[in-house]
Amino acid sequence: MSLLNIGDAAPNFTLLDGQETAVTLADTAGQWRVLYFYPKASTPGCTVQACSIRDNNDAFTKLNVLVYGISPDPSKKIAKFNTAEELDTPALTLLGDESKETLEAYGVWQEKSMYGRKYMGVARVTYIVNPVGKIAHVMPKVSPKTHTEDVLKFLQENM
Repeated sequence: MSLLNIGDAAPNFTLLDGQETAVTLADTAGQWRVLYFYPKASTPGCTVQACSIRDNNDAFTKLNVLVYGISPDPSKKIAKFNTAEELDTPALTLLGDESKETLEAYGVWQEKSMYGRKYMGVARVTYIVNPVGKIAHVMPKVSPKTHTEDVLKFLQENM
């Protein structure tokens, strides 16, 4: 499946966070939301990306923007990542999609290749969803180092 496009409706989902609490995208209608998809908790790039969002919690909170990091990890692994990196902030919630249904709906569960070996994995993609549930921005190839800066710049210029 290919990535979603600007103007597409953001597929609804209900996923579990690290405390096994269900989070439903539709329940946050009326707010801007950032959905960032990452391959695996506690890996170097994913840690840089999540910690940058954590460190900019005040900026996201001031803008009243919710950030959801979504990976195929189970809740226990997400909880461990949250604790180890102190990621539990008002603006950031990490969610697990073990079934990969949401990952597929957003087109981020893709064939990848490393050292000539092909495998399925998560493409590092970010979607910004506007208050009415439409995709406002797509970031198809995210750099963990500049991700937060790029997201905040878009939000500040387009909200």
